[in-house]
Amino acid sequence: MKTIIRVAKTELRTLFFSPIAWFLIIIFLVQCAIVYISALDMLAREQENSGKILMSVTSFLFIGRTGLFGSVMQNLYLYMPLLTMGLISRETSSGTIKLLHSSPIEIREIVLGKFLSMMIYSFLLVLVIGGFVLSGYFHVVSADMGMLFSGMLGFFLLLCAYSAIGIFMSSLTNYQIVAAICTFVMFGVLSKIGDLWQDIAFVRNLTYFLSISGRTGSMLGGLITSKDVIYFAAIVFMFLGFTIYRMMAAMESVPFVVRTGRYLLVFVCTLAIGYISSIPSLIGYYDATADQSRTLAVSAQKILKEMDEPLEVTAYNNLMSGLFSLGEPKSYNTNIQRWEPYLRFKHNITLNTVQYYDTSYENANFARYMGNKTLEEYAKQIADNRDVSFQVFKKPEEIRKIIDLKPELNRYVMQLKYKGRTTFLRVFDDNKRWPSETEVSAALKRLQGARMPKIIFLMGNLERDINKIGDRDYRALTNLKTFRNSLINQGFDVDTLALNAQDIPKDITALVLADPRVKLSGHEMDKLGQYIDEGGNILIAGEPGKQDMLNPLLSKLGVQLRKGILVQTSKELQQELVTSYLTPECATFFPPLAHAHHDSARVSMPNASAFSYADTGSFRIFPLLMTDPAVSWLKKGELVRDSAEVVFNAADGDERASFPTALGLSRKINQKEQRIVVLGDADFMSNAELNRFNLRSVNFMFSTGLFSWLNDGEFPIDSSRPPPKDINVTVTKERVKLLRIIYIWVLPGLLLAAAVIVLLRRKRK
Repeated sequence: MKTIIRVAKTELRTLFFSPIAWFLIIIFLVQCAIVYISALDMLAREQENSGKILMSVTSFLFIGRTGLFGSVMQNLYLYMPLLTMGLISRETSSGTIKLLHSSPIEIREIVLGKFLSMMIYSFLLVLVIGGFVLSGYFHVVSADMGMLFSGMLGFFLLLCAYSAIGIFMSSLTNYQIVAAICTFVMFGVLSKIGDLWQDIAFVRNLTYFLSISGRTGSMLGGLITSKDVIYFAAIVFMFLGFTIYRMMAAMESVPFVVRTGRYLLVFVCTLAIGYISSIPSLIGYYDATADQSRTLAVSAQKILKEMDEPLEVTAYNNLMSGLFSLGEPKSYNTNIQRWEPYLRFKHNITLNTVQYYDTSYENANFARYMGNKTLEEYAKQIADNRDVSFQVFKKPEEIRKIIDLKPELNRYVMQLKYKGRTTFLRVFDDNKRWPSETEVSAALKRLQGARMPKIIFLMGNLERDINKIGDRDYRALTNLKTFRNSLINQGFDVDTLALNAQDIPKDITALVLADPRVKLSGHEMDKLGQYIDEGGNILIAGEPGKQDMLNPLLSKLGVQLRKGILVQTSKELQQELVTSYLTPECATFFPPLAHAHHDSARVSMPNASAFSYADTGSFRIFPLLMTDPAVSWLKKGELVRDSAEVVFNAADGDERASFPTALGLSRKINQKEQRIVVLGDADFMSNAELNRFNLRSVNFMFSTGLFSWLNDGEFPIDSSRPPPKDINVTVTKERVKLLRIIYIWVLPGLLLAAAVIVLLRRKRK
């Protein structure tokens, strides 16, 4: 060990008595300073302009692609070849390698000593990063230091791996520039090798393990895994082993088979280490984030722990679907990564993929693209265009014998199987695509045989239809399979019922009466009255002009829809669109609603009525949504919809106040809590309104929150995380200007002065 340390000292002395080491540290410091100050300046300006920052400051400042770690990682490969290119080649070209060979120093001590010197230099670069992490501790309120230390570990391990690669490349040639170029090439090979031969089952795991691309991603996000740490150790082992045997070959006369066998032994040992370290049951995890955001929610963990038998996941992937890339052969390891959070807590999850081709029902113009080709001919053309073997795909008649995927639109879908029960887990038409913990947890609960909440929507009086995609209907809310927030994807069962011909089942969770256009008959009113009297949960949604249809039913609850329509002044939106704010009690229905309430989010309600209510002693009545009296009022007179401006007119009976547009009612009856929701608008959860890009998330959260309250909060399964605490910075934009001078000019200047002094003293000696 003493010899290794002595070699490292000698190498470091040589390194720092040349300008290159100082130059790279200074450039690295300047690069880090520019990125850090630029991001900090943006945050300071955002805080001063809006008063708050709606995201994790730690992530933005350090982790994102424009953050410190993200930016530095993209350019890190440029530094190490310049440092390592002369470690061995310099000794070879100058002839000093012969002196080392003739000395009592062993080759492994030479290699390990030089690698130790690069580890120390890498640690100095980490200290530079650490300086900015320390600054972040003071500049960010409640900075997530665990995530930052995890990122620093990933940064250091990557530097060590790069160093080992550079040392090996330096041993292959006498020319330093050639060694640097070869190092660049090897970095590129290791970055891209994970994409090669992914359609060959035996090879893809080997190439994927060797890939260095994305290896620090988990650690940058705050999750340290044993397989990632072991990967970097294995890469260092492999390339240092190659270097030792390369240098031994220069001073030994051994057969080619022996030399080749040595390299193969190191390579095979590395792959064996990688294979063993990637076994799910052997992987260790440490979530360093402050809020444990890189770990499954407690609710999901509990569900997985209750599953005592293996879980089989079979993905059905249609060659002719627009989602084919999710299940194509080369995406195998990507899907393993997607399931890794669940494999962490349940090791016996089996992942399979069935490839097939069939008509794509998600593409309305499918037949036009086929032209005169048969389905098989067209499928072969698509397979050829995508460079996949057509032989692996089952024919339509073959897949239909196995499973009927037409109800799933013949698109990518996963069938989960557990204890003989099956259910589908879907992907969705949004930016995330993949199901979140909420959707996966709901599917797993269904597999366990849990009682799923059943919501019945009344029909027969021209109510909102859950099977139509028209503007006023409710398919997106209820059973649109391609939509993440639909009730069926959140764990609910939905169905319809004609009240005039059918009785209300006893086992349902809640009944929905949404904007009937035809007056309910006495027989239907009696059924609804009996259902309410027996303690059934119900959601009733009305519209302006429909007061006479619903008020007879609502009068039993002590609630009435008021005459008139709510209007709101706006320069951009229609005058009958009212944005109501969430009340504190509504925020308790569903965790995301609590976050939206604190952010003053609004629910958009076109054509809304106001409520009046009286405490009859039967129900506790409380408002869920309230209007803003500063911009809205109840208009009693005629509303001219094409008017340029709506004007408050007290003479017409207009009233200005904060009106409730949604009410909650509850009482104890039959040893349970009965819950009722009444709404002055039925459009807010319609297909048209939920597709409003700027407001859809709040409307969906509110709609989902109502159904969550109606089923006692069991579904949707809560997988939300608390909002980040690090949402403020302690500096102003004026202070950032001073920091810019210090970090970008003063500190690098001091380091440059130190370098000049050291180099001049060395030259004099």
